[in-house]
Amino acid sequence: MKLQDLYALYLRHPSVSIDSRKVEPGCLFFAIKGDRFDGNQFAAAALAAGAAFAVVDDPAVARGDRFIVVENSLQTLQELARHHRRQFFIPVIGITGSNGKTTTKELAAAVLGSHYRLHFTRGNLNNHIGVPLTLLAMPQDVEVAVIEMGANHQGEIDFLSRIAEPSHGLITNIGKAHLEGFGGIEGVKKGKSELYRFLAETGGMAFINRDERFLEGLAATVQKKVFYRRSENPSLQERDIEIRLLADRPFVRAAFIDPAGKEYEANSQLIGIYNFNNIMTAIALGKYFKVPGAKIVRAIEAYVPANMRSQLLERDGNTIVLDAYNANPNSMREAILTFAAMDARRRIAILGDMLELGEDSRQEHERIAELAAQQGFDDAVFVGPEFEAAARAGGFRHFANVGELKRWFDAQGFRGCHILIKGSRGIRLEEVLGGGG
Repeated sequence: MKLQDLYALYLRHPSVSIDSRKVEPGCLFFAIKGDRFDGNQFAAAALAAGAAFAVVDDPAVARGDRFIVVENSLQTLQELARHHRRQFFIPVIGITGSNGKTTTKELAAAVLGSHYRLHFTRGNLNNHIGVPLTLLAMPQDVEVAVIEMGANHQGEIDFLSRIAEPSHGLITNIGKAHLEGFGGIEGVKKGKSELYRFLAETGGMAFINRDERFLEGLAATVQKKVFYRRSENPSLQERDIEIRLLADRPFVRAAFIDPAGKEYEANSQLIGIYNFNNIMTAIALGKYFKVPGAKIVRAIEAYVPANMRSQLLERDGNTIVLDAYNANPNSMREAILTFAAMDARRRIAILGDMLELGEDSRQEHERIAELAAQQGFDDAVFVGPEFEAAARAGGFRHFANVGELKRWFDAQGFRGCHILIKGSRGIRLEEVLGGGG
């Protein structure tokens, strides 16, 4: 089947699924091969569950006229998504970066969605499958789209950019994330800046945070640029979009000036100075796209972090900072320093392994252990094999896994404490609380 014909079919059945267990009546089911499964084997079940058609790349499973056989189901999904995106002449904002891209995406979506019909990446659908699914979920009446793009190796952002074809883009920062896949920090810079290179090639616009290292230099070839930065005295006379930090504890507060010269203050529900950059980026996007100041403020103030990203929880008389969705040396350092600055009677830091650091892993885990030791926490607990040597050397409590940690944690009967829980997704530190936040 030609792409145009498949697209005509998609327009009649605009819901797409790759999971036979989550099929919606009348949808298109794409049989994707994964590491542990072959979607072709579930195509008949998807049709039985109500899918209108099943796109498969194994002719042996095609029995009947509701099967559409293609050479590669995943590639067809990606090409269909790109074709659908090309039907829209709207701002499509691509977001990537080492830290904060999901929180930035959520904040930007809240701000832009307060004034425009917006479509944006849900959850963490930010890879070679998630981006196409996000694009194919885009309704006809959308006015602005925000697409998150994740990567753990070079070439991935370029690939995703050529599917989503962003007209605008931003990199939150360049940090020590996925060092193993990227091949060190220089590899991260090269890989993440593929978004800039795509924008330079296509005449797109980049939003650049001047306060972040590397970004301005990496964006040198982009002709259309909007700069924003932190300023103590925002002024309409400055060429950059300026935002002022009013406070970073207990929550981040920021101020900005609208085009009429009126100052607005936004009191967020986000902790930590590192979240100021995420808020600043959302405000900058709002200002550039002419979202009224009052709407920007309401959007920022209404946003509550979720999904184990800097969540502030109250449990059993304790205040818990749950930041267990991901971790790398940059985000770990910021979380520790923010936690150390919190007013608390007793502080307990529970830190899990940072994964995918490759040959830098031992040194980076030692640095984090040393940093934690300097903060004067009442207890610092380390979890996972990567932290074991550093924890033992520093005389810290160490557990091989979250199961061992939980048995110790439950026996302590903590009350009236502030507890930081921070680690990579693979360590599953949230389970110390009984399964999640």
